[in-house]
Amino acid sequence: MNDTTPYGSATGLYRRLKQANAADWRAYTWHPFVQGLADGSLPLPAFKRYLVQDYLFLVQFVRAFALAAYKAESLAAFREKAGAIQALLHEMTLHVGYCAEWGIAEDAILAEPEAAETVAYTRWVLDRGIAGDILDLEVALAPCTAGYGEIALAIEASPTRRHEGNPYESWIAMYAGDEYQALARGAAARLDTLGESHGGAARFAALSADFAKAARLEADFWQMGLRG
Repeated sequence: MNDTTPYGSATGLYRRLKQANAADWRAYTWHPFVQGLADGSLPLPAFKRYLVQDYLFLVQFVRAFALAAYKAESLAAFREKAGAIQALLHEMTLHVGYCAEWGIAEDAILAEPEAAETVAYTRWVLDRGIAGDILDLEVALAPCTAGYGEIALAIEASPTRRHEGNPYESWIAMYAGDEYQALARGAAARLDTLGESHGGAARFAALSADFAKAARLEADFWQMGLRG
C-alpha cells in the first residue's frame, strides 16, 4: 500500500508523525481486517463483533471530543468541535440502524460489555486529553479520525478491491464518501495548525510516541474484531 494521502501539508505535523511511525501506521491502516474489508473475505462474525464494539467506542469518543471543545483555544475551534460532536452523535444513530441491517438490535449492543481493547484505547485517549493540552489530545485522536479516511482511500486503490458482492461495500462507501473525507482532511489540517501554534517541533518526540501508541491501539482494535 503506497502512501498517497491528500491530507495535511507536506511539511506539516500530521505527515511528519506518519513518516516517523511508518511501520505502526501501515500495521494499522492495512491490517488483515482492513484487507478483508477490501476483498470481502472478512468473516461476518468478525465484522459484527467490530460493529458492536465500535458503537461502544463512539460513546467514549464523544466524551473525548467534548473534552477537546473544553480545551479549544479559540471560539472557531470551539464551534468546530461542537459540530464534530453533533456529527458523532448522528453517526451513532446511523450506526444503530446499520447494526440492525446485520441483525444486531440496539439493546444487544448496549448489553455488550466493552472489550479490553475498547477500554484500553478510549481511556488512554481521554487520559492524554486530561493530562495534556489540546495538541496532545488532537494527536491522540488523529489516527482514528484521519486514519479511517486514509483506510477507505487505500481500500479503493487496492488491486484486491472487490465491489460486486462485497458485503462491506456500504461501510467502505461511507468512509470514502465526500462527507467523511472532508472530516478527515480537516483533522489533519487542524493538527498541522496546532503543531505551529503549540510548539509541535519542540515536542515532536513525545507527540510521535503518542501517535505511534494510538496507531498500535487501533491495530489492536482490528485484531479484537478478528478474534470475534
